[in-house]
Amino acid sequence: MADATVDQALRRQARQRADHPAVIDPADRVTFGELELSTRTVAAGLLQAGVNRGARVGLLMPNGVDWVRLAFAVTRIGAVLVPLSTLLAPPELLAQLRRASVGHLISVDSFRGHRYRQTVDEHRADLPALHRVWTAAEALALPRRAVDDDIVDELTSGVRAGTDLAIMFTSGSRGAPKGVLHSHGNALRAVRSGLAARCVTAESRLYLPMPLFWVGGFGAGALTALVSGATLVTEPVPTPESTLRLLERERVTLFRGWPSQAEALASRLDSVRADLSALRPGSLDALLPEHLRSAQGARANLFGMTESFGPYCGYPADTDMPRSAWGSCGKPFPGMDVRIVDPDTGAPAPTGRVGEIQIRGPHVLRGLLARPRPAVFTADEYYPTGDLGRFDADGYLFFQGRSDDMFKVSGATVYPGEVEDALRSIAGVRAVAVTDVPGPRGPQVGAMVACDDTIEDLRAAARNLLSSFKVPTVWIRTDDETDIPRGPTGKIDVAALRARLAGR
Repeated sequence: MADATVDQALRRQARQRADHPAVIDPADRVTFGELELSTRTVAAGLLQAGVNRGARVGLLMPNGVDWVRLAFAVTRIGAVLVPLSTLLAPPELLAQLRRASVGHLISVDSFRGHRYRQTVDEHRADLPALHRVWTAAEALALPRRAVDDDIVDELTSGVRAGTDLAIMFTSGSRGAPKGVLHSHGNALRAVRSGLAARCVTAESRLYLPMPLFWVGGFGAGALTALVSGATLVTEPVPTPESTLRLLERERVTLFRGWPSQAEALASRLDSVRADLSALRPGSLDALLPEHLRSAQGARANLFGMTESFGPYCGYPADTDMPRSAWGSCGKPFPGMDVRIVDPDTGAPAPTGRVGEIQIRGPHVLRGLLARPRPAVFTADEYYPTGDLGRFDADGYLFFQGRSDDMFKVSGATVYPGEVEDALRSIAGVRAVAVTDVPGPRGPQVGAMVACDDTIEDLRAAARNLLSSFKVPTVWIRTDDETDIPRGPTGKIDVAALRARLAGR
């Protein structure tokens, strides 16, 4: 029977793989056996300090072994983890602490110029739910009693699959971040469902550039190691040289995450002279030798969101999809119901038609903070994602952008993702981003394209692929795909892109 809680998964790995490394950072490492024992000790200290089942515990610190140790200690006893971004500005941090009603906060004093403790101390009167604030060192060293092991066992045995695990704040660029509530069961099921597509096994040594405070780090990193028995390799402040040396030293076999970081690392390989021969297919192509790389678009773009606790759609990352599916996100994972509906009417969209993606299944969120369930889900329990997509006849999902990014040109709807797909199919195009650009007679289609062709060549090719109203009228051509503006998660920064196009 599959593990239903973090505690069950950690106890199993400690029994079966006690001496196997669980998490490694540049300064520390811990085996599964050590992780089980140390998190039990920390959990006992937290209980003594008043952190009980259901308490909301904020965690604000950079990646590392101690982040995982504290997160697992909190969640083992049924307290609710609230991972907080180290990128938050003071007003954003205070807003999330209030919104999640964080009662206990574990935080570094400062990181990369942000003085978190000072911000919290100066605004304690505005945080009525907050009882205690500890540094990581203080939380790890909280005193415990000899009888606390029995109390920890009693509490962990009462944690169930449906017990709240974490409140994850989304990092979207539009509107206030949403507080997404996940349970132990739905989070672990989500992680388990994506292991094969991500090529993760118990022998993987996995490096991720994502911060652990995002689902891409917590789920695809920390919980992936916990569920699979793999080793997570992470670091607090990645730089090209430090990352390449870490990959070499720890013989990392799987590099997942942002293509842009893999490309940046690849550009430094010759100067750093790091040996990455341990990397295996399933890693991002830029870091693999030429003979192991796939053709552009042949591998699936694993697709998911915070609300689905990571990917819900994919295809084995070391295997080419059928040619007709190139550029797709693969297929929905077993157990996930995914449908496409007309954004205006909610009626099911026919195969091949672009519409809103709605999802339902065992690893979809439990709910959103301060939002009643009927306002979050449809009557038949689907979650409207706000993403646009289409299914082909073989069941492969093609992502077409966000519903709030679609726009109308002369009364006709344009989906940026559809235009991007068409332009990306032009020989020589390495990257593309599309959005609307204000014009004298209304919105225009704008595109920024990384390629070697001229704009005239691109325009001519686009006319053979797209309806006339979808062909971009505003263009920026660049030699370097990193010129395309992106946010911290690697997604296109639409506002910055629109500004670039408008000011070309």
